[in-house]
Amino acid sequence: MKDYYAILGLDQSASADEIKRAYRKLALQYHPDKNPGDKDAVEKFKQINQAYAVLSDAEKRARYDRYGTEDAGAASPGGFGDIFDLFEQVFGFRSPRSASRAAPRGEDLEATLELELKDVVTAGEHLVNYSRLVLCESCNGEGGKRQTCSACGGRGNLEEYRQSIFGTMMAQTPCVRCRGRGFTLTEACARCKGSGQARKSENISVKLPAGIDENQMVRVAGMGNVGPGGPGDLFVRLRIKPHPEFTREGAHLIYHLKIGLAQAALGAQLEVPGLDGKYPLDIPPGTQHGKVFELAGKGLPYPGRNTRGHLRVIVEVNVPAKLSPKARALLAEYAQEVGEEVSPEGLWEKLKKAFRG
Repeated sequence: MKDYYAILGLDQSASADEIKRAYRKLALQYHPDKNPGDKDAVEKFKQINQAYAVLSDAEKRARYDRYGTEDAGAASPGGFGDIFDLFEQVFGFRSPRSASRAAPRGEDLEATLELELKDVVTAGEHLVNYSRLVLCESCNGEGGKRQTCSACGGRGNLEEYRQSIFGTMMAQTPCVRCRGRGFTLTEACARCKGSGQARKSENISVKLPAGIDENQMVRVAGMGNVGPGGPGDLFVRLRIKPHPEFTREGAHLIYHLKIGLAQAALGAQLEVPGLDGKYPLDIPPGTQHGKVFELAGKGLPYPGRNTRGHLRVIVEVNVPAKLSPKARALLAEYAQEVGEEVSPEGLWEKLKKAFRG
């Protein structure tokens, strides 16, 4: 268990002002800029910032005092970016190390890739077309003819230096004249109008795993818009076109098979379609409407696994809307044989027979 009070050299009754004064003293003493190459000082600096992050917050301190552990819900800074932010909040200026921050990356982009259902069966490469901002080829991303900003001397910011026991510190604001770039343009590029960026149509090949599903996203690193800190990423969203015969339920395929009354009653040997070809299916005698047959392993692959789902065949018994006279007579005979009551032959049908006779 870490004793945050001991780390700051305080006891539990310390006031908020005493906690802040202790932190200021120790943070200046163990700051990495004042102790280059000293790993112990770096670790100590992290502990000091972690202790101050908890004890300077009344709610977090109360939980810590009650439970005596970091698990009491107190948040702690994660990396150097966090602890230098805390340092700047307390002291009001930046050290040379914390002033050097990573330039922002370009924006992430999203593109849509439409696939046929059969494309999901196997892994493969698929072409994606989209457009993004890249460095202008005409000016190599410089925007035109440059000259060093006379206001900031090329630094991109205006610095106010202060002296303290910690050493030389600086407060920085972005240069208004060059907008933080460190240069101005004497002549803008005709193609990009000084932005240094141009839109380009891209065709890239994206490898997709087998069994990928609708609306899943595939990340392609470094293929987004260009930015000062490098390009962003491209996220490819998948769309699966509706299939004329199958519907999809995860890795399973659903197929509706229409059969006749005689096939349902007497049985039949049929073929059903699949994404890989046709499969034989035995319809046993007495098959009822709505019966489901499962063909194992004939569906879609499970992502990341070497197995496939099922092809589920749902039987729909098709009742004919029209019957030939012979078929009607046979069905009537069948109904009489099994004791089913059916509608008698209508008057219109009798008149037609008499007229034909």
